[in-house]
Amino acid sequence: MADTSSSDTVDFGFSTVERSAKSQRVRAVFNSVARRYDVMNDLMSLGVHRLWKRDFVTLMDPRPNRTLLDLAGGTGDISFQWRRRGGGPVLLTDINEQMLGVGRERAEQRGLIGGIAFAVADAEALPMADGTVDRVSMAFGLRNCTNKDRVLSEALRVLKPGGRFFCLEFSKLQVAVAAPLYERWSFAALPAIGARVAGDRESYQYLAESIRMFPDQETLAGMMRAAGFARVTYRNLTGGIAAIHTGWRI
Repeated sequence: MADTSSSDTVDFGFSTVERSAKSQRVRAVFNSVARRYDVMNDLMSLGVHRLWKRDFVTLMDPRPNRTLLDLAGGTGDISFQWRRRGGGPVLLTDINEQMLGVGRERAEQRGLIGGIAFAVADAEALPMADGTVDRVSMAFGLRNCTNKDRVLSEALRVLKPGGRFFCLEFSKLQVAVAAPLYERWSFAALPAIGARVAGDRESYQYLAESIRMFPDQETLAGMMRAAGFARVTYRNLTGGIAAIHTGWRI
């Protein structure tokens, strides 16, 4: 579903909250899961997110002369793969300081701190000049943003002409026969495992709900076109459980 920016309320999973409160609620969720973020992604995707991210970075086509803005970059998976595969300088951003701190620690541990800058930044209001980066990536972050249309507009704004935006996100399952199992996993197993592994049922319940509230593949593609992206395409992953959307700034 597209954002209704004039509304005073917005979805927070299956709940409705004041628009001004969503970012604080999302921040609390990720403060809770920051140290177990990789475990969370493994639980939510049964480990397949690692393959999705590999395909995502391959599609981004890292090259030494290309710069990357990694939005909602969290613990750094996309930035690290980009650098390891020969990509140019990265600005890794996240609105959550704890997530960004985990990313910085991981970069230091892996010897990847060179070539990656870190900044606390809101994807809806980026502190960057127009036309400054070659690639903008966002992996599993857009669904947590209050105003998704504004995020897309900001991504377009900071791209150089000829630059490209990449979004990896959970999406709408396209295999009907698998839907009942997927629903049980999302709303029964996942929160229960979250409670056992991370001691936090509520955050995992929100994350499952946020996936269902996120726009489907065609709706997100339409939002990207409305923001001004050209040659918008998407690729389903694992039957549509996730999808990669891309668009160009012409």
